[in-house]
Amino acid sequence: RGLGSSAHRPAEDSWLKSLFVRKVDPRKDAHSNLLAKRETSSLYKLQFHNVKPECLDAYNKLCQEVLPKIHEEKHYPCALVGTWNTWYGEQDQAVHLWRYEGGYPALNEVMSKLRQNKEFTEFRKERGNMLLSRKNQLLLEFSFWNEPVPRDGPNIYELRSYQLRPGTMIEWGNYWARAIRFRQDSNEAVGGFFSQIGQLYMVHHLWAYKDLQTREDIRNAAWHKPGWDELVYYTVPLIQEMESRIMIPLKISPLQ
Repeated sequence: RGLGSSAHRPAEDSWLKSLFVRKVDPRKDAHSNLLAKRETSSLYKLQFHNVKPECLDAYNKLCQEVLPKIHEEKHYPCALVGTWNTWYGEQDQAVHLWRYEGGYPALNEVMSKLRQNKEFTEFRKERGNMLLSRKNQLLLEFSFWNEPVPRDGPNIYELRSYQLRPGTMIEWGNYWARAIRFRQDSNEAVGGFFSQIGQLYMVHHLWAYKDLQTREDIRNAAWHKPGWDELVYYTVPLIQEMESRIMIPLKISPLQ
């Protein structure tokens, strides 16, 4: 019985080891360096504010009074890329996208200066009384996506958010570096980002459309382009969760 047990052990050990053997990714650089725009050092902050329903109008009014002052003040190395209310998706929600030109040092400089800004301190206090919850993420932009620049309206915006399976960001980037060319004909591609701090392995694609019917028409047209269906087929298994928000820009938003 002892001989029989020892005779099977090498095979058992080999089988057990196979469960834990993983092929090591030969890349010698961080995913952020491989995927992000090299010509810029911009860092983005995406804010989600869930507002008390009865306070949404007051919240929007307050933001429209204070946020442009930060955006336009040359003393702060940051810019308001866009600010919206969610129309379809999570209700009574505000979404703000900021760019910090100079990366983390710029972010630290802005935050330090704002702590000394009495008007902003009062703004945050008043704003806090209107919120149910809030969260933010720090993002980098994909190298192959359009730079988010101001545009005239009226437009609606769709923020498509993807929670990827850990370890699949490079694969996602490789596929979407090819897929984005299928979605440029109508100038609908605004920006593409991936998270660095906050909820990780998150990807956000931002699109602009004239209206919901235009969105439907543009998305359907992509399926008639050879190769789009194959790229969708290979990217879907990389996703754990996905969410779509249709958003309306506030009057102060550079993205209209």
